[in-house]
Amino acid sequence: MNAPDHIAPSFVGVTYEDTIRQARELVPALRSRAARAEAARAMLPETVSDLHRIGALRMLQPKRWGGMELDFIAYVDVPMELARGCASTSWNTVNLSIHEWMLALYDERAQADVWDANPEALIAAGIAYPQGRARVVDGGFVISGKWNFSSGVNIAEWCMLAVTVRGNESEGEKIIDHRMCLLDKSQYEVVDDWHTLGMRSTGSMTVVVKDVFVPEYRALCAYDIRGGDGFPGAPGNPNALYRVSLNALGGHGIAATAVGNAMAALEHTLALVKERSTNYTGLKMRDQQIVQHRVATAAVKIDSAKLMLRTDAIEAQNLANKNVVPDTQQKLRYKRNAAYAAVLCTEAVDALHAVTGATGVYQSYPLERIFRDAHALAAHISLNFDAQAPSWGLVALGGEILNPTL
Repeated sequence: MNAPDHIAPSFVGVTYEDTIRQARELVPALRSRAARAEAARAMLPETVSDLHRIGALRMLQPKRWGGMELDFIAYVDVPMELARGCASTSWNTVNLSIHEWMLALYDERAQADVWDANPEALIAAGIAYPQGRARVVDGGFVISGKWNFSSGVNIAEWCMLAVTVRGNESEGEKIIDHRMCLLDKSQYEVVDDWHTLGMRSTGSMTVVVKDVFVPEYRALCAYDIRGGDGFPGAPGNPNALYRVSLNALGGHGIAATAVGNAMAALEHTLALVKERSTNYTGLKMRDQQIVQHRVATAAVKIDSAKLMLRTDAIEAQNLANKNVVPDTQQKLRYKRNAAYAAVLCTEAVDALHAVTGATGVYQSYPLERIFRDAHALAAHISLNFDAQAPSWGLVALGGEILNPTL
């Protein structure tokens, strides 16, 4: 593992308001770096440095490890601001920060393995359980698998990898458990295969593991993180923040990236229309009703998506404060809402891109990248409304969902 080359700062006492303000102040710099970051297919070192400086990656980390331990609403609002500058930066902030939150749920020994050496350590993940396989051995598990879309893994020191645990041959290799296994970077291979339509600087590469032993204390059971205080790290991290249901609301951060990206599209479009309304021709864009209609429709979709995500995050925090675990239909409503927020934002970006006309095809114009990013991020399974909506509909109609990790 890598020890820090400096003393990691503490962000205990840094407020939500401080963090939002500093995230907002980063927007101009992120916009100026976006093209270079795309070319590099990774977050630039100066951007990583800025995120460390303002503590954005540690907003959900426990205070006793030097983090902010902010309420869950920060998981929506901070990336929303950052995405106004660069969707990829926001996306990685979402992923790297929620993994800090997840580590707080692990056994105390796993937390110490990472944060004793470096409280600023970056943790990536591969979250698709079917992509990993584990067998039980003395003291833990031996895991293998290939996980794609591991955002930020190219700059992370650790990775959390989801696996299905199967029984022995006599049991028909039935799935008996689901675990999130914590590995340091010496234990896995990163395959540089991230060549994509959009979200290029997330570095969401593939992780490969073959027959690696993971001690049980570094293998968090997925059934312990469905909400409530039954997780191993609860004695050391009793804050209600860590009682929020991860599987129900994990997608809200990346949906917030979609909102911030759409907000950026609106800001750039308004600036363009105003500019074209003050030129020397007789026709002003702002006086065209179709332009007014498209801009207004896009804005209300963005506002609606933002309100939906924030309402869910606040509601989930309030439930966690009471140590109440949402029921299945509530959890599926959250997942449905995150996906629909992304739908609204993609529609908004598409409409705004159409307003720009031929300008929108130039790589030098920010909306070209924003358009690609909107469609690339919407491909995430958590933001796929066709995948998320039917489950809520089934339960609402009296059906049953069999998902042990929910």
